[in-house]
Amino acid sequence: MASTPSSTLSPLYESNIFCNFNSPQKFTFPLKLHSKSCIRTTQVSLQEQSQVSNPNNSQYSDRKAVSSSKSKLWVNPKSPRASELKRKSYDFRYASLMKVAESLDSCKPVEEDVFNVLADLGDKIVEQDAVVTLNNMTNAETALLAMKYFQQRLKLSKEVIVYNVTLKVLRKNKDLDRAEKVFDEMLERGVKPDNVTFSTIISCARQCNLPEKAIEWFEKLPSFGCEPDDVTYSVMIDAYGKAGNVDMALSLYDRARTEKWRIDAVTFATLIRIYGAAGNFDGCLNVYEEMKALSVKPNMTVYNSLLDAMGRARRPWQAKNIYGEMLSNGFQPSWGTYASLIRAYGRARYSEDALKIYKEMKEKGLELSVVLYNTLLAMCADVGLTDEAVNIFEEMKSSASETCQPDSWTYSSLITIFSCSGKVSEAEFTLNEMMEAGFEPNIFVLTSLIQCYGKAGRTDDVVRTFDRLSDLGLSADERFTGCLLNVLTQTAKEDLHKLTICLERANPKLGYVVKFLVDDEVEEKGAFKKHATELLDCATTDVQKAYCNCLIDICVNLNQLERACELLDVGLTLNIYTDIMSRTATQWSLHLKSLSLGAALTALHIWVNDLNKALESGEEFPSLLGINTGHGKHKYSEKGLAGVFESHLKELNAPFHEAPDKAGWFLTTKVAATSWLESRRAQEVVAA
Repeated sequence: MASTPSSTLSPLYESNIFCNFNSPQKFTFPLKLHSKSCIRTTQVSLQEQSQVSNPNNSQYSDRKAVSSSKSKLWVNPKSPRASELKRKSYDFRYASLMKVAESLDSCKPVEEDVFNVLADLGDKIVEQDAVVTLNNMTNAETALLAMKYFQQRLKLSKEVIVYNVTLKVLRKNKDLDRAEKVFDEMLERGVKPDNVTFSTIISCARQCNLPEKAIEWFEKLPSFGCEPDDVTYSVMIDAYGKAGNVDMALSLYDRARTEKWRIDAVTFATLIRIYGAAGNFDGCLNVYEEMKALSVKPNMTVYNSLLDAMGRARRPWQAKNIYGEMLSNGFQPSWGTYASLIRAYGRARYSEDALKIYKEMKEKGLELSVVLYNTLLAMCADVGLTDEAVNIFEEMKSSASETCQPDSWTYSSLITIFSCSGKVSEAEFTLNEMMEAGFEPNIFVLTSLIQCYGKAGRTDDVVRTFDRLSDLGLSADERFTGCLLNVLTQTAKEDLHKLTICLERANPKLGYVVKFLVDDEVEEKGAFKKHATELLDCATTDVQKAYCNCLIDICVNLNQLERACELLDVGLTLNIYTDIMSRTATQWSLHLKSLSLGAALTALHIWVNDLNKALESGEEFPSLLGINTGHGKHKYSEKGLAGVFESHLKELNAPFHEAPDKAGWFLTTKVAATSWLESRRAQEVVAA
């Protein structure tokens, strides 16, 4: 015969409800009738919950075996008693409790309505009815009233379980405030909270994105004699990481790997963010690989965190691979995905990929933030995409969202693009538009304008822009001064003194060295080199090479080759320039890729002199001699160092010819180089 309903709780139900709080599921309780008319009942009482929480407990295993053998009864399905037994089974009761839970979720959250719904259960309700009903509810307000109803009508032997399933409803609603009040009520009623109580509240705090609260509740556990399980520990990796306690998060993660805790995808995403924030981008990838090795499926948060990390690491190729893997796993990119990709591609100047993502976002009707627009415009400025930048700027202005309107950085990027392209009127128009929008030009805008006017040969406008610094309360930084110095390399000799005065005001040491060159002052032996060394040694690494290149260019423009050679020597001594010249058994080479035109010509002059000395001393030349200028063009010009250098080599009648299979290389043979050097020496003797 089938057993009558009793205050029993299925071990399968209980262990899943309370141990796996991180992944709530719906369970069939108790087991359904099978095709063979075998009615199952359960005989594990509420008092046995402590054993159930440990599936490896030997007592629980023995009890389960005994219970299983006694809980099956075969009934002939054709027997008239079959339907009667089915009605008496807890399956029938369970179905009615599910309907009651649905009614409670939809009724008004007032005591009278809730109590009326529960009155339909009759007077013979048991503790298990309360657990099943509350566990299947989703309405936090009515759940609290339902719990009150059961507390008034039942003598609860395991009241903590009733509280725990009620807390679970509050967790579904992300209602941490009510959950904390329920906990206080437990203590007032003398109900001792257990591990499940704390794990449910901790996971509720996590779902509310309140990691500090999760930590607060986690640290209360020992004072109530509770010991967290590995699932709770894993959740705390996420909580400590989000709260900024990186050391604790990583310490728990190390323990998790040793003890093989089950970690969910959300926690892995937090670990990736932790390593990314610390700049340990290989650590991000290692966590991702460990996650896959443990068969934990990545979610969108994991992918977006990883894409963001690879963007900050300037590893766009890895971002592309991860994005491809994400798509192949059936995920559709979110706004966050696109944002991470634009940042990754934009920072790395992957212009084609960045613009493709931008187009895809626009096609899907996704609005970009002003930060993303500025990232795209900065990329366009870096690679010289003027037309694309103008289109993006116009689309940005036409956006319906007020949060997408141009800011000072937007205008700054656009002015930079126009300035580098030498489009003076467009740069000035954008500056006026910027000021009408309420933004004063900053140091970056003035730096771009200095460059723009310099390219156009408008020296007086350069001086006027320089004077605006003090009017706006700004000070010249190294980049501004470097740009002003670069303008001197493009300025006619008769106007150099105007800019020299500006340089002396902006950077007295630099101004002094430039004045030395412009005025061609007679110096004590070694004085110029000494001042140049002090200047460059004090400059930051960001501008050292730019300063040295420009100073050499000025020397070349003023036909001061000796001082140009001194500056190149200073650059080599201070490691501003490295590996310019190299020698192997088969080839001697001159590497000019990182040099300005004047610095490259100076380096060539010194190298040819060295070759002459080697020839005079009888040193054996290798079979090949080469000059590497690089094959790239300037982003805002069709010219590159290779094209300009080719013409100069022809002027020198040098036997170096562009290698067909090595772009940017000019090569010659030992025989041709020797013949050329000997011819030059003979011409010098005749001229003397």
